Amino acid sequence: MARKITAIRRYRPEIQRKRTRQTPEIIEDMCRSTTLSRGVIRNVVAQLQEALIDNFHEGRAVKFEGLGTFTPTIRMDGSLDVLFRPEPEMLSKLDDPTRFNAKILNKASIGKSADDLVARWNAEHPEDPVEE
Repeated sequence: MARKITAIRRYRPEIQRKRTRQTPEIIEDMCRSTTLSRGVIRNVVAQLQEALIDNFHEGRAVKFEGLGTFTPTIRMDGSLDVLFRPEPEMLSKLDDPTRFNAKILNKASIGKSADDLVARWNAEHPEDPVEE
């Protein structure tokens, strides 16, 4: 019997991701759209990282207006991690359909419930239904 998560992963809407952009590419984009040099931008990124780490070591979250909040957290094994919560303004800009041009896989599943996806799985895989 299949697990519920198997059906959800198979049929849920998903963005087809392209290759991850690397720092030098983003820096080049920023150089083209600002008057800042590569060196200045690299230095700002390095200083930003140091400022974040310093604050995390003190147990402080860091909020960047227009970007979001970075919050230090700890895992069960004691290792430290960072959570990121984007600003509503950033999410609003992301959700602008006139600017989004990536491909969405399983687009027909947008608005469907987990139960709908399980029902689809069960209809298409009668030999391996989701266990209840």
